[in-house]
Amino acid sequence: MKILAKWSVEDYHRMIEAGVLRDRRLELLAGEIIEVSPETPLHYNTAKRGARYLEELLAGRAEVRFNGPITLSDSEPEPDIAIVRPPESRYDARHPNPEDIFFLVEVAQTSLKKDLELKKSIYAAAEIQEYWVLDLQSRKITVFREPQEGDYSLEQELSRGNLSPIAFPDIKVTVERLLT
Repeated sequence: MKILAKWSVEDYHRMIEAGVLRDRRLELLAGEIIEVSPETPLHYNTAKRGARYLEELLAGRAEVRFNGPITLSDSEPEPDIAIVRPPESRYDARHPNPEDIFFLVEVAQTSLKKDLELKKSIYAAAEIQEYWVLDLQSRKITVFREPQEGDYSLEQELSRGNLSPIAFPDIKVTVERLLT
């Protein structure tokens, strides 16, 4: 039987500062240091275009972070897109934490299982109010809302139409535009 050592966010930060994790693409997920899947060009470009589109829609109302870390109690994932409270300077000395986050977006091409299972449970446990997974294979968005007891109580799949984030009910996000 293997017993894995669990790492705290503080341990993870010390390893980064000491250079132990240099030149590796990693995330701290539920106390475990996990190698990040390589990004395909389609994954990267979809996430980047999505971040730009959301920046246009949310200009002056939220900061849109692209491929940057967020800090949770036992995890430091790097969602593809994080919509967080302004101003950007708030994050000069720290990464956004749950109180700063409006919603998160993961783009899934090779990471769908991890995004729909592990990351979903981590985000729900942190009480992130809304989490979107853009599935590039089936061309749909799965929206998770209302975290309760480590899971989301509402789940919705969309392949077209408009979507309004909970934090910005007056904003209409075009699903097809996010998936291109």
